[in-house]
Amino acid sequence: MFTIFGFYKFQNFRYLKRYKKIINDLIDKNNIRGTIIISKEGLNGSLSGKNVDLNKLIKKIKILLSIKKFDSFNKSRSKFQPFYKAKIKIKNEVVPMNLSIKKRVKKSDSHVDPKRWNKLINNKETFLLDVRKPFEHKVGTFRKSFNPNVDNFRDFPKYLKKLRKNQPIAMFCTGGIRCEKASVYLEKKGFKNVYQLKGGILNYLQTVNRKKSLWKGECFVFDNRVSLKHGLVQGTYSICSGCREAISIKDKRSEMYEEGVSCPSCYDKLSKDQKSRFRMRQSQIYKAKLSGKKYIFQKEFK
Repeated sequence: MFTIFGFYKFQNFRYLKRYKKIINDLIDKNNIRGTIIISKEGLNGSLSGKNVDLNKLIKKIKILLSIKKFDSFNKSRSKFQPFYKAKIKIKNEVVPMNLSIKKRVKKSDSHVDPKRWNKLINNKETFLLDVRKPFEHKVGTFRKSFNPNVDNFRDFPKYLKKLRKNQPIAMFCTGGIRCEKASVYLEKKGFKNVYQLKGGILNYLQTVNRKKSLWKGECFVFDNRVSLKHGLVQGTYSICSGCREAISIKDKRSEMYEEGVSCPSCYDKLSKDQKSRFRMRQSQIYKAKLSGKKYIFQKEFK
């Protein structure tokens, strides 16, 4: 079994290139995979490996970066390694929004615990906002939530300007970090009643009993598990090799679905040349499977 550890921390960092090299070396030594984004404003990551190795790495990262505790984190398990490799990226922002989060006074009640979340969003006055991308919203969301259909998070402020300042706004995303950025923007614009789901959707699905849950569908995650259900168990979605979007069991029944080539979302968008290349790639995968050789997109269980 592999442990997946997702985390973020807003804190001022200076020596980004140095930190990147040290963390990269630590990851290699501990046989860890995943992605870490580091910037002057903070850190955001999702890592996977054997539990003992992962715990050692996280402790070393916290010491290196002088982090007492993460702003938020979540843990889940997988039978296979959900990442193909390790990537450490230096960015201007941990979440691109052209907005600094260096200074923020957090209200004690602004981060709503999953057990109190249902009461908040059941309030008729509350505007429930899904700040994730449209394809994530399509896989699953809270009932009666609204998604602004923004593909690039940098464009999110344009939509937020349309909201009423006196209305309670409850926001949610996968792990909480995108809500942190959106909250800063709204607070700077004079919004007073801004709330976010503490720990994000993953914390909710791990904490709230399925019978009491207001979540509908599954939660898209940015690794090879693709989607998770209540209890953070493996979902039913997979990824289309043609467009890299999540596809359901229903999508696979479509005449426009072809394994390794296309799905209903991209069938009409792909050129003949693209489909031909994807079919050739899929043919090579089939041959590798039959011969017992390693192949692209292969899952690792050890």
